[in-house]
Amino acid sequence: MTYSRLTHLDCARCHRRHDADVLANLCDCGSPLLARYDLAAVRETVTPADLAGRPPTLWRYHEVLPVRDEANVVSLGEGMTPLLPLPRLGEALGVPGLLMKDEGLVPTGSFKARGAAVGVSRAAELGASTIAMPTNGNAGAAWALYAARASLRSVVAMPVDAPEITRAECAVSGADLYLVNGLIGDAGKMISELVSSSDGELFDTSTLKEPYRIEGKKTMGYEIVEQLGWRCPDVILYPTGGGVGLIGIHKALLEMRELGWITGKLPRLVAVQATGCAPIVKAFEAGERTAEPWPDSKTVAFGINVPKALGDFLILDALYETGGTAIAVDDEALLAAQELCARLEGAFVCPEGAAAFAAVRLLRKEGWLAEDEEVVVLNTGAGIKYPDTVTVSVPTLEIGEKLPR
Repeated sequence: MTYSRLTHLDCARCHRRHDADVLANLCDCGSPLLARYDLAAVRETVTPADLAGRPPTLWRYHEVLPVRDEANVVSLGEGMTPLLPLPRLGEALGVPGLLMKDEGLVPTGSFKARGAAVGVSRAAELGASTIAMPTNGNAGAAWALYAARASLRSVVAMPVDAPEITRAECAVSGADLYLVNGLIGDAGKMISELVSSSDGELFDTSTLKEPYRIEGKKTMGYEIVEQLGWRCPDVILYPTGGGVGLIGIHKALLEMRELGWITGKLPRLVAVQATGCAPIVKAFEAGERTAEPWPDSKTVAFGINVPKALGDFLILDALYETGGTAIAVDDEALLAAQELCARLEGAFVCPEGAAAFAAVRLLRKEGWLAEDEEVVVLNTGAGIKYPDTVTVSVPTLEIGEKLPR
């Protein structure tokens, strides 16, 4: 059995073909590379029914993932996260058919584990010994832990005010961790300089600077469709910083359509950002193909605090091609949505996921979402990784005092 049907890498902008079996970063034109597969062969040999008996991890889709040999898979059991109905929250937001894809339950506590699993597996398979990356927190934590699983060294740089738990995940994994007094772009410049001076010793795994993180993230799209009985929802909302997950979901939808696994209209994709950092929203509203860097960006939803995404044109293409939209919510609204979700559904979501729930309210109010639509929100991480987003004020009792009724 052929484990992967990977054929080549394709430049997302100039479409130059690249060899998939060497370590690769960007195309010569400076654009991200996308993995391509022999989908005709997959269509002839695999059906959705064949997948049903496979283990419930993202590797069930191995024919459209890049790892050549199953023996090279680096896994912690990632994938097949729940697709949960949220009837009470949906009723409160005006969309009773609300569903949540809960990525807080994957290893490392965020959806970043998907990209790390596939990216680290392929990097190790191609001979990398050390990976290096900037991060807003969760990605670095995931890649550091998966690198440890693969016996690779990792070098991670993150902003000094990134969530503290992500620092701990990097440190406990043995990563070489550096805190930067700046934003993720500043950390990225430092990593780029380090990689350039390493004589090939370090492999740059920054967002979209290697081709395989997106392949792990795209499995969210495959899973949503499979969990719905091989059909699409009406809308998918995704909290968007670097946007790899949204790009990946769009890529998965296009692949499944070519495979014949889905037919008809694709879901409308929605990029959700914070008002304190909304370059994609601004570009979308202006009808642009690329986004300008966002000045003085700041939001409590730290994972979407990305002033300039390398794949901005791919994010915008996904929105335009699916009839989607981009919307920004303020920190007050997303924190209120985080609390409402926990109180109504018992789900403590991350602030980025909460931003998407706040966006549902706004889009329903504007009439962009209809009451009878099936809407999937991506919760990209566990709320417990962000304890500072919740203010706890409770009484302290002395021994012998009675609890109030």
